[in-house]
Amino acid sequence: MAKTPEGKVKDAVKKELTARGIWYFMPAANGFGKVGIPDIICCYGGKFLAIETKAPGKRNNTTPNQDARINEIRAAKGWALVVDDVEQVKEFLDERHN
Repeated sequence: MAKTPEGKVKDAVKKELTARGIWYFMPAANGFGKVGIPDIICCYGGKFLAIETKAPGKRNNTTPNQDARINEIRAAKGWALVVDDVEQVKEFLDERHN
């Protein structure tokens, strides 16, 4: 089965996280969890990081539930990103590594 554009972004992000030795998991979207949880949950340098992936060009297309979860994470002093290209993740991580 062919990957969706968003699926390709997810794969690239997971590959980058793995290459950097960053722990992550992807919560199952099965209707039993909290709605709007970002696609990828990570621990980076002891800090909570959540990444919502979007298809290229769709970075600003978050749902109200996704916006609410992202705001909650940021209010708790965690990091929350919305990306539509793995380069955005690389830039974020590089800025925090230096």
